[in-house]
This record gives sequence, structure tokens and C-alpha cells, in this order.
Amino acid sequence: MAKNRSNRSRRIAQNNSVVVIGLGRFGRSLALELVDEETEVLGVDSNPEIVQTLAGSLTHVVRADSTKEDALRQLAVHEFDRAVVGIGSNIEASILTTSLLLSFGIRDVWAKAISEPHGRILSQLGVPHVIYPEHDMGRRVAHLVRGRMLDYIEFEDDFAMVKTRPAADIVGLRLADSGVRTQYGVTVVAIKRPGEDFTYATSETVVHADDTIIVAGRTRQTERFSELR
Repeated sequence: MAKNRSNRSRRIAQNNSVVVIGLGRFGRSLALELVDEETEVLGVDSNPEIVQTLAGSLTHVVRADSTKEDALRQLAVHEFDRAVVGIGSNIEASILTTSLLLSFGIRDVWAKAISEPHGRILSQLGVPHVIYPEHDMGRRVAHLVRGRMLDYIEFEDDFAMVKTRPAADIVGLRLADSGVRTQYGVTVVAIKRPGEDFTYATSETVVHADDTIIVAGRTRQTERFSELR
């Protein structure tokens, strides 16, 4: 049985897929989303009930202790190029598991942190992608609540993209004539007419009051622009 599990895991790894370790709310949601996007996923969790629940939903799901190197090697985890550690409540297990993945030389490792100290330790281990799901979602929702933003994505280095309605003083104007970049410090990158799909905005695009636009720029400047009436 162990050999069959290893062979199946090895096949998944060879398909440039993802191993997700820790299938709580975050790990489960991420793993299911990856499967929906046609990415093969090896799910690993120590809880037999969780494994049983997801048995028919992921490419392969296994009960195992991810803090044990032998257990991970039997599942061919060391052959994956991408791994996600979704363990949050058990910080020791999170750190031990992540350390093993890094020792395997896995190229891309994402690890969930539940606090700043936890995230700092993961960063010190050398994790290339430390994520704070609850914190990041809280910040995102706060931005949506504050203004007229319809959606909001913040990137590194103080840069964001916002889906919003156009400010009144750019309506009816070509973007080239609106002064939106010089006056507000943002760039309109896409526009959507009612009943149509998003298209790239150009200097010749004329903005209408009922349009939806996507603007990009420094975080605070995109926030200010979305709050204009």
C-alpha cells in the first residue's frame, strides 16, 4: 500500500503539480481551487476525518505526519517543485514541516503564518512566500468598506490595483485629456461598459459615468481616487 501511494504521489509530482500540507479551512480552500483550475494536487493532513472528507475531491489525499522526513519522502514530496504549508494552529508542526520542505530543495514554498512572530520565523528559515490569509483578507475588506472600491488588490512595494467607478471630472473625456495620471497619480488600465467585458484602456478611451474601471498606482493614491465622487 505504501509503495502504491508513493508511485501515485510521484506521478503527480512529475506533472508539475502542487503538494498542499495542512487541509484546514485555508489549505482545503486553496487545494480545491487549484483542482478547479485543473492543477493536480497531493493533499496531506494528519486528521483522518479531513482526509476522508476530501478523498474524492483532490487528485490524491493522504493521512501522514508531515513533521517526519520519512513520511514525506514515502509520499515523494521531495520531488515536487511547489508546496504549500497550510498548517496554522500548530506552529511547531508548521515550522518543522516547512524546514523539511526547504531541506528537500523545493523551489517554491508558500507557508501560512498566523502571527507576525510566526511569519518572522518562517522568513528566517528562508521561506520565499510567507502568507497571512486572515490579516490580508482583513486589510482587503477594510479597503472595500472605506470607499467606492468594487475590488482591491495590493501588491508589494506600495502598489495596488482597484476596480471602481470613474470620478465625475474624468467622465466624457478621452483619458489623454483627463489628466488622471498627472492629477491623481493613477493609470486607468482597463474599462468595462455595461453588458460588455473588460478591455484595455488607451489614451483615446472616453470614460462614461456608468463604466467600471481598473486603476493602478501607489496604494494611497488609488484609495484616494476611488473615494472621489
